[in-house]
Amino acid sequence: MKKEELKELQRIATKIRMGIIEGVYNAKSGHPGGSLSAADIMAYLYFKKMNVNPENPKDEARDRFVLSKGHAAPVLYSTLANRGFFDVELLKTLRKVGSILQGHPDMKKIPGVDMSSGSLGQGISAATGMALSAKHFGNDFKVYALLGDGEIQEGQVWEAAMFAAHKKLNNLTVIVDNNNLQIDGTVAEVNSPYPIVEKFEAFGFETVEIDGNDFEQIEEAFSKVGTFDKPYAIIAKTVKGKGVSFMENQVGWHGSAPNEEQYTQAMAELADTLAGLN
Repeated sequence: MKKEELKELQRIATKIRMGIIEGVYNAKSGHPGGSLSAADIMAYLYFKKMNVNPENPKDEARDRFVLSKGHAAPVLYSTLANRGFFDVELLKTLRKVGSILQGHPDMKKIPGVDMSSGSLGQGISAATGMALSAKHFGNDFKVYALLGDGEIQEGQVWEAAMFAAHKKLNNLTVIVDNNNLQIDGTVAEVNSPYPIVEKFEAFGFETVEIDGNDFEQIEEAFSKVGTFDKPYAIIAKTVKGKGVSFMENQVGWHGSAPNEEQYTQAMAELADTLAGLN
């Protein structure tokens, strides 16, 4: 990856993180930690990898994305806004009465959202159905699903994985945001899903583990999408709360909103990061 391209992706990811903080602060509720951890992956998908068009969000030829961990809606909303699907100012209306940006994604109201989600474990099933439909009708679009590592404690995830491998859905890519923290503590303490790589391999996936906050590794992993005869799982090791010093690796920020002082500090840190990339 060229240096300027790398810096541009880092700038985009930082703007996405700023949008996350803006939304959650104004809502006085939401899930910043697991949204911040996934910002780099989302930046790469929507600004480099996926075939999407903000001018035609329902284009039948578009690639599909399912945020299976739907509580991380702030990262999807901020990504879509920065990509041009709707006005960035709308991020300030997160979770407010009358806003299209509710606590979980709504495919009927939000441009660019391909699947309503939030009931953990179900998003990968929807993505698998999309991938199967593409195969059935001879469509070329790719399907991506982002899961949380706590979410993969759900049995439905593995039923969908088994089905996807059985049907050889090589147009399906599953990304696990492995930040190692969920609402009650570390995933290893609550109900360990480890070893994640070996589990997906056992269910018939081509699998790779990467640093999900490193664009070079992200690009290397996504460059292989569609090159296998089976579905693909990218296990992305990330830092929960990435980009905001006092939120990083702190389980308390799974579902807490910053107060005014914390908001000011977080936005200042991200603004400094953005300035350093210009």
